[in-house]
Amino acid sequence: MLYDVRTYTVYPGTLKKQLALYGEFGFPVQSRHLGQPHAYMVTETGPVNSYVHIWAYDSAADREEKRKSLQADPEWQAYLKKSAEAGHLVNQENKLMTPAPFWTPPAR
Repeated sequence: MLYDVRTYTVYPGTLKKQLALYGEFGFPVQSRHLGQPHAYMVTETGPVNSYVHIWAYDSAADREEKRKSLQADPEWQAYLKKSAEAGHLVNQENKLMTPAPFWTPPAR
């Protein structure tokens, strides 16, 4: 199992706008290609103005295939354009992680 943990930081006052934009234009197409995320969360404490989502893949090859399909989708490209034009994002951090040897991921 491979987890893609993504943290996005937005400008103060734009978190709800960014999530609304993603919810309408990004999530439907992304989940169509990647499946449902393992988690999609908004930061309550610590570095506020950020959100985290975690996608689970069977392997690096599975991730590569699904992400390639997503990137080729015109609806995803349209969402990326809308997001860039909105200008809410400040930073993006991606981590590819694997489960610790003693932890069994929940069934997907």
